[in-house]
Amino acid sequence: MLRDRNAGLYLSGVVISGFGSSAMTLVAGVWAKSLTGSDSIAALMALGVFAPTLLGPVLGALADRWPAKRLLVVVNTMLAVLLTATLTVRSEAQVWILFAVMLGYGFGFVLIDAGESTALSAAVAPGILGDLNGLRLSASEGMKLIAPLAGAGLFAWSGGHTVALLDAGTFVLAAGVFTLMRFEQPVRERTATGWVAETSEGVRHLWAHRPLRRLVVAGGLAMVVSGISGGAVYAVVDEGLGRSPAFAGVLYMAQGAGSVAAGLAAGALIRRLGAKGFAVLGLVLFAIGVGLRVLPWLPAVATGSVLNGFGLPAVHVAAMTVLQRETPAHLVGRVAATAGTIMFAPTAFALLGVAGLLVVVDYRLILLGAAALGVVVALYCAAGRGETAPVEEATPASTPEDSRHM
Repeated sequence: MLRDRNAGLYLSGVVISGFGSSAMTLVAGVWAKSLTGSDSIAALMALGVFAPTLLGPVLGALADRWPAKRLLVVVNTMLAVLLTATLTVRSEAQVWILFAVMLGYGFGFVLIDAGESTALSAAVAPGILGDLNGLRLSASEGMKLIAPLAGAGLFAWSGGHTVALLDAGTFVLAAGVFTLMRFEQPVRERTATGWVAETSEGVRHLWAHRPLRRLVVAGGLAMVVSGISGGAVYAVVDEGLGRSPAFAGVLYMAQGAGSVAAGLAAGALIRRLGAKGFAVLGLVLFAIGVGLRVLPWLPAVATGSVLNGFGLPAVHVAAMTVLQRETPAHLVGRVAATAGTIMFAPTAFALLGVAGLLVVVDYRLILLGAAALGVVVALYCAAGRGETAPVEEATPASTPEDSRHM
C-alpha cells in the first residue's frame, strides 16, 4: 500500500498535521487555565473543537462544492493563518481569542475530514482503503501519544505562542503535501435544488444504504458506551485502584497503544472478516474491556484499556471504508460529515449523563451497565444479514482504473 504514491502522501499529511493539532488541542486548555485559573474555561477549549461536529451535514454539503484537493489545501492554509491570531493572547481578557481559534479549528477539522474521504475515494484503489484507513488511525493515535507531551513541554519552556507557531507550520506543510497528490475527481454537476436539498441528499443516501447505516449507528452507540466508560475513569483510578488522578494518563496511553495496534491490523482483518465482521469483533472486545474496568486490579484495568483502544475504532474504520467504497463520488463529503456527526456527537451527551450518575450510583454498576450496552451494540451490528446497498447508488466512488496516477 505504501508504494501507492497518493496513499503515501496522504499519510504524510496526516502525520504532519496530526502532530501539531494534537499538541495544540491540549495546550489550548493548559494555556486558558494558566491565564484564568478556571477549569471550566479550560474545558471550553475542547468544546470549541467539538461543537462544529454537530453541523456535519451542512459542512459536508459545503465541502462537496469544492474539488477535494483544493479544499484540503485551502482549509489547511486557512487554519495556519488562523493560528497566528493567538499571538495576540497575553492576558485573561484575551482568552476569547483562543476559544475563537479553537472553534475555527473544529470547523476546519470537519471540512478536512469530509475532503479527505472524497480525496481517498478518488485517489486510492478501493482494495487498499481498509489498510489506509487503519494506518491513518495508527498515525493519528501515535501522534496523540507523542504530541501532547511534546506540546506540554514546549509550552512550559517557551509558552503557547511557540506551540501555535509550530502548529501553523505543520498545517502549511500538510497543505504542501496534499498539493502533490495526483488524481482526477469527477466534476460535480451544478444543480438548482438549493442548499437544504443538497444537505439532505447526503442524509438520504446514508439512510437508504442499510449496511452503512447499521455500521454508522453502531459506531454512534459505541461512542455512548465510550463516553460512559470514559466519564467513570477517574472513579476507576481513585476508588478502584487507589491511585492519584494523574494515573489516568497511564490508562489513556494504554488505550492509545491499543488503537495503534487496531490500525495496523485493520486492513488484514477487513479482508479476512469483511468490514462488518471487523466491526463486530471490535465491539465485542470493547465491551469486554469496559467490563474489566470494574475489577480493582491494575492488570485487569490496563488490559481493559488496551481492549477499549483496539475495539472502539474498529467500527469507525469499517464504516468509513464502506462509505468510501460505496458512496457516489459527488456525495462522499456530505455522507462522511453526516456519519461523523452521528458517530461522534453522542459522546458529549454521554459524558454529561455519567457525570450526574456518578453522584448517586456506584461507578461499578455504571460500568457493568455500559458493558452490557456494548454487547447489545455488537449484536445490533451483527444483525441485518443480507442487507444490501440501494441498487441505483451502490456504484463505488472509484475503481482501480479511476485511481491510476497522472
